[in-house]
Amino acid sequence: MSNLIEILKNTKPFNNLPDSVLRGVSDSLIQTSYARDTLAYRQEVTEVKGVDIIVKGEYETFFFDSSENKRSIEIHHPPYCFGGISILLNRTKALKSVMAKKGTVVYNLPRKEFLELCHAYEDFFQYYTTDFGRKMLDEEFSHFVKTPASFEESYIAAEQLYSRKIDGITYKDIVSCTKDTPIYKAAKHMADNRVSCLFIQDENKNIVGYATDMTLRDNVIAKCVDVNAPIAEVMDNPIVSISYQAYLYEAVLMMFSTKTRYLLVEKDGQYVGFLSRNRILSEQGQSPLVFIQSVKLAETIEELRQKWNYVPKIIKQLLGRGINAEITNQVITTIADTIAIKVIERVIREMGEPPAKFVFMVTGSEGRKEQTLKTDQDNAIIYEDKANEQRETVREYFLTFANKVSDHLNEIGFSYCEGGYMASNPEWTHSLSHWKRNYKKWIEESVPENAIKFSTFFDCRFLYGEKNIIEELKQFLEQELQKPNDRFFAFTAKNALQYDPPLTFFKNIRTETVGKTEVFNVKNAMTPIVDLVRVYALQKRIYQENTGERLKKLMELSVFTPQQYHELYQSYYYLMALRLENQANQILVQKSDPNNYIRINTLTKIEKATLKEIFKTIGNFQMGIKMRFTNNILG
Repeated sequence: MSNLIEILKNTKPFNNLPDSVLRGVSDSLIQTSYARDTLAYRQEVTEVKGVDIIVKGEYETFFFDSSENKRSIEIHHPPYCFGGISILLNRTKALKSVMAKKGTVVYNLPRKEFLELCHAYEDFFQYYTTDFGRKMLDEEFSHFVKTPASFEESYIAAEQLYSRKIDGITYKDIVSCTKDTPIYKAAKHMADNRVSCLFIQDENKNIVGYATDMTLRDNVIAKCVDVNAPIAEVMDNPIVSISYQAYLYEAVLMMFSTKTRYLLVEKDGQYVGFLSRNRILSEQGQSPLVFIQSVKLAETIEELRQKWNYVPKIIKQLLGRGINAEITNQVITTIADTIAIKVIERVIREMGEPPAKFVFMVTGSEGRKEQTLKTDQDNAIIYEDKANEQRETVREYFLTFANKVSDHLNEIGFSYCEGGYMASNPEWTHSLSHWKRNYKKWIEESVPENAIKFSTFFDCRFLYGEKNIIEELKQFLEQELQKPNDRFFAFTAKNALQYDPPLTFFKNIRTETVGKTEVFNVKNAMTPIVDLVRVYALQKRIYQENTGERLKKLMELSVFTPQQYHELYQSYYYLMALRLENQANQILVQKSDPNNYIRINTLTKIEKATLKEIFKTIGNFQMGIKMRFTNNILG
């Protein structure tokens, strides 16, 4: 084995992997020897079952042209790795033909284990994408490389789709008019410029709204409005913008969450163009994100239940393409948010308009935008303070409202929270002033139970209603967290230390027995990262909800070094991908309810080695928490 590890250490890109992972890789290698001039692979015909590491002899790679002549010939000697690009780009078919010379010996790493390394180690994956990009600069090479047959069949195409930035696609120029322009002139301006969206500017040339073909139909013609009236009287808003450096998938999620059909593109403080929903969706092609639109069109609870039941297939598809688990989480969250909003709007139609302004907020993993396929309800309601004579009426409405929403969500597939952290629990539906008292009590009366409650509700996120209510609550929280309270931080830190990484004294994965199977709880393994990042976020008063976003902000504030950020980020989302894939398989293959238990015997040696490295990383960061927050306070 030691000889194989040395070979791997001399072979790009394996030479950058940890020793414990290399040991797992070496255990998975399969040796193959070749006789003289063996055609080992034929382009577009031979299935590449794994990557070949040449340890002796020679590989001659080339393309056969239409006359069976060899083109773009390359000679490769040890140490060289062949097949990675074919697996990632070419639907696992050999991209080039390979002639193995006499006495050639290779070790083959199976495709599944190779893809696991790509998912776990970004640098390992990027080595192949960079290598392919460099090869494509060669005219002859690029001539023979075929474009992937479809989006569905290309791992790289999927990766590029989710890494494409707004600046990389063509957005439309802004056509505008002043807000006092008569409606008929605004319509003529649209016709002359052949646009379906006209942006409206105020006297300072700030964009304050927009008008579309539908605006003219619904707000002018249908209401018989005088066409001489100013366009500002019928324009639509709000204006929603996105950075030109944002990713394409972020634009899609923003459009669905804000319900806008148009996004202004912002660059260096200026609007440089705009994107329509149709334009973005056409860029997405066959992306599962288009599925979100069908959820928005669903009308009945049964339809919404069917939509939610389809989500595991989408998640399995995304993970199969190698999409980062952070993005996959956001897709689940956006679908879940869309369903919840549909339910809320349905209940309001049934009950009538609320007697007070309110916010329906989500908490816990929902609040962090880190939902999985095993998800329960974590939510609460804040309503505005009312006069004494109205309090009972307002409270009665919202408790009935919360119960109806909760029952519908349970029917769809979002089960009741066993801990009762739901708006249907009278404890979590209150006025704004009551919620302020809750947070103040949890901070000042630092006991373990309050630390847990605070952690849950610190991860709160606006979902529906009057956003300024939750903003006022967060402003109050900002003031409270600035007050000295070492005991509060000590208890939240202690809460973050209640789960140890599942490693034994001898650095093996600690398991538990469920039925007759040895398993480990992947949720418990991830919890220390969520909790320790939250502690630092509290100390620095960072209000991003998502663990990945908090990590990035903490790095920007120099709380974590870039290396520490990378280690924690990669660890967290590797575990998340493992968790989501396991749950999708439980639902789709095993036809069972999803859970957080992963059978240890289903893991490859590479996965086990990677997990051990991750658990060591978590242990090191927990030690930092102990030293920084609990020293001399809890003992």
